[in-house]
Amino acid sequence: MLYMAILFASAILSLLLAVPIMVFAIECLAGSLLAGKARTEAIAIRPAVAVLVPAHDESSGIAETVRNIRREMRHCDRLVVVADNCSDNTADIARAEGAEVVERQNRLERGKGYALDAGIRYLSQTPPKIVVVIDADCRIGSGALDHLASSVVANRRPAQALNLQIAPPGSGYKIAAAEFAYLVKNHVRPLGLLRLGLPCPLMGTGMAIPWSLLEDARLASSHQVEDVKFSLDLARQGHTARFCPQALVTSYFPHSKEGTETQRRRWESGHLSMILYASKAVIRPANWTKFGYMVLLFDILVPPLTLLCAATFAMTLFSGLLALVGGPTLPLVAALANSLILLCSAGLAWAVHGRSVLPLRNLAQVPLYAMSKIRLYPSIAARNDAWVRTDRERRDHPG
Repeated sequence: MLYMAILFASAILSLLLAVPIMVFAIECLAGSLLAGKARTEAIAIRPAVAVLVPAHDESSGIAETVRNIRREMRHCDRLVVVADNCSDNTADIARAEGAEVVERQNRLERGKGYALDAGIRYLSQTPPKIVVVIDADCRIGSGALDHLASSVVANRRPAQALNLQIAPPGSGYKIAAAEFAYLVKNHVRPLGLLRLGLPCPLMGTGMAIPWSLLEDARLASSHQVEDVKFSLDLARQGHTARFCPQALVTSYFPHSKEGTETQRRRWESGHLSMILYASKAVIRPANWTKFGYMVLLFDILVPPLTLLCAATFAMTLFSGLLALVGGPTLPLVAALANSLILLCSAGLAWAVHGRSVLPLRNLAQVPLYAMSKIRLYPSIAARNDAWVRTDRERRDHPG
């Protein structure tokens, strides 16, 4: 009886694992092989936008962030920095650089969601047509605001910029591997969704949203991935976002090991909580008629690349051992098929998009990076909703 239960469980796990692998493969194949559509040019005359920057203890970089955004603004645009629960002079610096500043202090309600809600309530006094959210540690590329506003106007739906995180100069192979994983998640897969004519999730920074979708939005929360939650809330109502790769938003990975691990724990914990949410939502018949919502749910079901690879390897190893002791070979065949599909799709994404980010000489060290990430998962279970600033300051070089 136990033997049959193990066989049945292995078959079910292989089938369940096939779902996120197929979603991952389809997105990577479309993002790497399908011909891209014509580029959307920024329109000469566009509605005014308000750029909303939630900030928590960002005094070391907020001045450059404000200057960078102001260079891309037109005369009718606004820039609002929400200094949320700051213990430094973030607000004073942002104000001196020409931004409108909202200061907020509430030790019980902490998090980016609360900061965004405060900013939206401030903007409601004179509502803009479009709100663009940019994180305080990000920089926007040339024409980013114009492209995002153009996309919102042309498609009458939210727009999501290409959001990339870059390895600082002199980083090791672990950060290079992390940069590639980030590239796949935030560039290759959304690009595949765009080329398939499908919506993409919002990513927290570089998202442009019509004011009509924000005035009644419930953003005040301490959820770790408030952007994904908000994206799903909009999609459930029929308002899905469109990927806009012409608009670029970048930030650097943390320089310190502690900063890197803090950031990973926060991301992974939030992602895993949303996978649990999506797993429940995707099996509810009431959601099956909401096409855009279902697309985003299946996209969320794809775990972080390292975890997906580790689970696939473990399932292949387990199925192989079962076959060796006389069990059926079907679970092993399914596990091998999953492994092949995952390997080919990830390899294609690397060949088309990732060779400059993750050089060939570093590929052999990727398993070491995966092992360093897997050991973090036991501590991820301890959820922390507090807004923790990501440490991106270098201590080994001047400045």
